[in-house]
Amino acid sequence: MEMLLFCVWALLALNPGPGATEEIFEVSVWPDQALVKLGQSLMINCSTTCPDPGPSGIETYLKKTQVDKGPQWKEFLLEDVTENSVLQCFFSCAGIQKDTSLDITVYQPPEQVILELQPAWVAMDEAFTVKCHVPSVAPLENLTLTLLQGNQELHRKDFMNLAVASQRAEITINVKAQREDDRCNFSCRAELDLSSHGGGLFHSSSAIKVLRIFEFSQSPQIWVSSLLEIGMAEAVSCELARVFPAREVMFHMFLGDQELSLFVSWKGDTAWANATVRAMETGDQELSCLVSLGPMEQKTREPVHVYNKPRLEESDCPGNQTWVKGTEQLLACVPKGNPTPTLVCTWNGVIFNFEVPRKATQNHTGTYCCTASNQLGSVSKDIAVIVRGLDEGISSTIFVIIIVALGVGVITIALYLNYRPCKIERRKLPYRQKEKNKEEESQFAVQQAEKCNAHNC
Repeated sequence: MEMLLFCVWALLALNPGPGATEEIFEVSVWPDQALVKLGQSLMINCSTTCPDPGPSGIETYLKKTQVDKGPQWKEFLLEDVTENSVLQCFFSCAGIQKDTSLDITVYQPPEQVILELQPAWVAMDEAFTVKCHVPSVAPLENLTLTLLQGNQELHRKDFMNLAVASQRAEITINVKAQREDDRCNFSCRAELDLSSHGGGLFHSSSAIKVLRIFEFSQSPQIWVSSLLEIGMAEAVSCELARVFPAREVMFHMFLGDQELSLFVSWKGDTAWANATVRAMETGDQELSCLVSLGPMEQKTREPVHVYNKPRLEESDCPGNQTWVKGTEQLLACVPKGNPTPTLVCTWNGVIFNFEVPRKATQNHTGTYCCTASNQLGSVSKDIAVIVRGLDEGISSTIFVIIIVALGVGVITIALYLNYRPCKIERRKLPYRQKEKNKEEESQFAVQQAEKCNAHNC
């Protein structure tokens, strides 16, 4: 009897009732951590331990497609996953429904990292801004941005406690410019660590930006004589002090609209440009110097006056002049130069007023010394004046006419004598020809007569 009761108890233990089946079945989903790249697809498998499951499936607002199934499982494809979501997988067993959830995390690696230096050229001791941002990255709470100067870390920022919808993936710092920062490389490194979601580590870096530091606190100075002589080469220079970096200073110099050819030098924090200027026009002109470094430029102007030394040219101040006795005469001498030269003439050691007309006499014959002067110097010239009487002038004219007439007569006679023999020769030619013809006719007649006598004609 005891043996029978034990067998019944064992049978009941091996065959649990409906309530026991409901309590022990489970629902599971694969993968247990879903990490999907933005816009990609995800395969989900939902399964149960219930031997004879009832209605089942998944609940999600994502686009889903059932691609396969078995007695205790179903497989779905989720397409174009663009944001984080929670998926529910459910099964029914003997009228009881159980479900399980799956967190789907969408990630986007930091493929583009942008670094900005504002401004690219910074005046020494001024502040500049280093800014780094990542336009598209997810999840933000797993991102770390690091600013680097060369290989040195300037600043690091994570977004663990700042990941909200309005938060941007960026970092900004302000730095005071020092001379040693010139030509330093700045970069930004972005790291997306997905190890907590079952993923890996994604990292990317920005393009390197080079910072330029400059000092440009002085105005350029021009070194040039205020007086330039026309046509003469003159050395000029333009200098800029307290400038950094001096070797990168750019110079342009102009005389009016004419750009000069420069030779640029530097030493320490000073740069200068040397040039040779040759002015070709007189008057007031302007020498300018344009200096630039990075975004800065300054222009300095210096007025110059182009002068010309005095000149006493033969066309305006003849060295030999003839006056006619008894006529009003002026000493003809006009100097050239800029500024207009003053002219002083002396005669026999006494200043001669050449601007006042005077009646010429034999006493005015002689050598006059004229001197033209201005700021650039002076020049002198001797002028020989001859005073002739009016009859001397007429006699000279008649003498010249006679000489010319005699010359013409001699040439005419010479031509006539050369021409006459040729003419006589041409006249003799017809006469000689006629005589020759007569001789030939006579000889022919004699020959005919001799023939006739021989034949007894």
